[in-house]
Amino acid sequence: MYIRDTIAAISTPVGEGGIGIVRISGNDAARIGAAIFRSRQDGGFRSHRFCYGTIVTADGDILDEGCCVLMRAPRSYTKEDVFEIHCHGGVLVTRKVLEQALAAGARLAAPGEFTKRAFLNGRIDLLQAEAVMDVIRSKTDAALRMAEHQREGVLSGRITEIRDSLRDVAAMVEAHIDFPEEDIELPIVEDLKLSITTAIDGLSTLLTSFNEGKVLRDGVSVAIAGKPNAGKSSLLNALLREERAIVTELPGTTRDVIEEVINIQGLPVRLLDTAGIRETSDLVEQLGIDLALDRISRADLVLFILDRSRPLDTDDLRIHQETRCRNILVVRNKSDLPEAISMPDLFAGYPVVDISTVTGEGIDRLRSEIHGAFISGTAVDSREYAAISQERHFEALTNSVKLLQGSLAALSFGQLEIVAIDVREALGAIGEVTGETTPDDVLDLVFSRFCIGK
Repeated sequence: MYIRDTIAAISTPVGEGGIGIVRISGNDAARIGAAIFRSRQDGGFRSHRFCYGTIVTADGDILDEGCCVLMRAPRSYTKEDVFEIHCHGGVLVTRKVLEQALAAGARLAAPGEFTKRAFLNGRIDLLQAEAVMDVIRSKTDAALRMAEHQREGVLSGRITEIRDSLRDVAAMVEAHIDFPEEDIELPIVEDLKLSITTAIDGLSTLLTSFNEGKVLRDGVSVAIAGKPNAGKSSLLNALLREERAIVTELPGTTRDVIEEVINIQGLPVRLLDTAGIRETSDLVEQLGIDLALDRISRADLVLFILDRSRPLDTDDLRIHQETRCRNILVVRNKSDLPEAISMPDLFAGYPVVDISTVTGEGIDRLRSEIHGAFISGTAVDSREYAAISQERHFEALTNSVKLLQGSLAALSFGQLEIVAIDVREALGAIGEVTGETTPDDVLDLVFSRFCIGK
């Protein structure tokens, strides 16, 4: 339930900074703002104009000096009256300003409540609201571009086109149900089939974008696996372009999993350097190997590193056995040395990259192979790029496609009542994505993931 009271929160991150912002939104925003901010300029508060002055307590004591801006509805983020106070960015001063706003009648905003009001007031749909958080949490340029496309309504536009077409289908079918004395003609049936098929194709295209959209948004985990001294830590350092892991000639140096996040051509990658896998009687080393196998089993991609200057041995074959059901990229290290390895048929079908962590040969190609394992192209650079990136979207659109496929089958048998039900339910599933038919508990969950003040 939407309670139209006035809310307030600190909108800038906690900590010291140049500026801190306290945001107030609601019918009483202007009154509350005027109670705690004293303008030093003639003319008072004008909408969408910055004003310089002092921030005061109820007793008239000065807390700080700064600026404010009043944004009258509906020309604001929430489509309500919004009053922002810009003070010095300290932890204490921003908290004191917020306390004055609450004392003057505002309620402390819940996480994401400003954006939730923007959604409830029709300024944005649910897809665009979710994109706001994706923009904030973007780790790479590609993820940011995808989130911005969604925030600007590119994905909403695609879904709205499909929704409007299906609404026309539902209206036509229901009209024939209401007037059964008029037989539905074959050309009309074919038009309905075409419209439904086109909608299925459009939704299916969006569904195929899910894997790519999800990895751009959330990133992927890539584990480096291999026997001791194959060059795992050296590879981690080469990909990071810094000396992150200790590299020695002694086998078994890495006991724990070393994690680092890097950006590979716009793809957020969490690299995992794991312990060398071999038979050992050392209890501590075995614990490290067990941890390595666990992390390898859960990685999105495994870089199986081999020493190409030596023949395969039982440790290499054991690692292959442990990783054979995973998404594997074989990396043959030490290309600067004479080749002594022979690749048996059990490695057939795996992509292979030769590298040298000493000279850097092949590292750029390896980066491209890692990127290509998850991202098919550079479509995200297009202004028209639209991709779904959340399980909620995928499940709802998958359900919609299934319902529409059922409606096609029913239409072939002239079962118009079933067609109408399936199309309406498909529209309901689509509405869950845009927020038109999303249950309140789902809305609460979506906005609870936001930070306070956004």
